[in-house]
Amino acid sequence: MRCVIARFPFDLTKTGVLESMKGIKPEQVLGESVIIGRRTYPVKQVGQVLTRQDRRDFSTGEVLRAMTQLGFTCRGSLPRPAVATRVLSPLQRASAMLGTPVTA
Repeated sequence: MRCVIARFPFDLTKTGVLESMKGIKPEQVLGESVIIGRRTYPVKQVGQVLTRQDRRDFSTGEVLRAMTQLGFTCRGSLPRPAVATRVLSPLQRASAMLGTPVTA
């Protein structure tokens, strides 16, 4: 499949992507990701390996579009966990500081 990433044309195939990413250790995923084989890679890492360009030269959207068209599973940003806003009473706070939480 022919796609354009960072204004340069690339002929990508699913098997070619699998071969290119073989042996590449995935970095920590903080945003969008692509599942290649059994591993989850950050989109920018995949783009850098496939195009051999600097990560600042292309957008995540360009790589996501190409990977989706090739049939890879792409995921958006990871949801941030909700922060618990439970308010403890002074007794509960003191008990938690001592290591024996009180349930009330």
